[in-house]
Amino acid sequence: MPTPEYNPADPAVRADPFPLYRRLQDDDPAHWSPALKAWVLTRYDDVKDACLDDAMSSDRLRPFFAALPSAEAERVRELMRVLTLWMVFRDPPVHTRLRRLASKVFHARSMQARRPAVESLIQWLLAGLDGRDAFDFIADFAGPLPALVIMDMLGVPRGELERLKRLSDEMALFIGSTREAAGKYSRAEAATREMAALFRELIAARRSEPRPDLLSELVHVEEGGERLSEDELVATCVILLFAGHETTTHHLANGLLALLSFPAQMQKLREEPGLSPAAVEELLRYDGPIGALVRIVMQPHRLHGKELRSGDRVFLIMNAANRDPRAYEEPDRLDFARHGPPHLTFGFGPHLCLGFPLARLEGQLALPAVLARWRSIELADGTLEWLDSMVLRGMIRMPVRVRA
Repeated sequence: MPTPEYNPADPAVRADPFPLYRRLQDDDPAHWSPALKAWVLTRYDDVKDACLDDAMSSDRLRPFFAALPSAEAERVRELMRVLTLWMVFRDPPVHTRLRRLASKVFHARSMQARRPAVESLIQWLLAGLDGRDAFDFIADFAGPLPALVIMDMLGVPRGELERLKRLSDEMALFIGSTREAAGKYSRAEAATREMAALFRELIAARRSEPRPDLLSELVHVEEGGERLSEDELVATCVILLFAGHETTTHHLANGLLALLSFPAQMQKLREEPGLSPAAVEELLRYDGPIGALVRIVMQPHRLHGKELRSGDRVFLIMNAANRDPRAYEEPDRLDFARHGPPHLTFGFGPHLCLGFPLARLEGQLALPAVLARWRSIELADGTLEWLDSMVLRGMIRMPVRVRA
């Protein structure tokens, strides 16, 4: 039987890509996807090696924008300005400098210092659900929580939540969506322009009057005489908000869905909340929020008998790597006592996600709190709609029924 093509736009693949991932791992580990016009890597070692390979570039947006006709490039000028300064889309030495400066503010110790604030937000959101026996776990909890955490860190007023969520959704049409939505570029440009304007105002305010928040620290961070420029500050704020809440929302929702699929493990976490660090790592491995990272081949080379040419795009399928039987015993089973290599959900090496400690903290606090709040949690709708995305893995809605 021929190996099927990988097409993330296929609703069946979006709902459950893991059987296809297994076939690709076994039969076509360096797979050419006509739908993506790109290579697809699914084995753990191949994905990890690509994360560490200097011959694979993260600088994939600047060539894309440079190829646009001048009139079209002018229409997405702010989108180009902001996204091409995201450190995830840059290589050394630019990436090294941006990450070094941001890391002086956004590090594991500062994330742990947010613990009381995160716990307070969790309890506040859960209290708002008191008396309800059915709700959308994403819209009412997993979506607002990480956005509010990031907003509080950056000093963005909570009243901006709905607007920033809308703008983030518009940007997501451009970043990773497989569909050609009407006005995709213009909508992403308008959203980026509006979000950037908000942060420019906040940055100006922090320059003149610093506050005890992360944004003030970013504005004034310095090392060896180097600072973040105005555009770099805006880009850093936008990616912290966009990536920081989108991925954690799906981490929480995918995590709860996995727990519902493995009730014995869910009960174990309910009875032993101290298991949450190990549980969160296993949930991130089992069905993490990052479906893929993208790289560009800089130097032609062969992999599994295939010729990867300079300029080719390569999709590193993180969720496939995390379920590779070459790396994990019984990878399709959720097991909080699992031993094995670290999961690749948030990347590996120089581009390891800067916000990973915060996403980990939010999962460790939120999921046990949800289980403690309700004696019974079950899906209210058997059919779940998954995101149409090449890079994110998550649901659009997650209706649940609960009993206190």
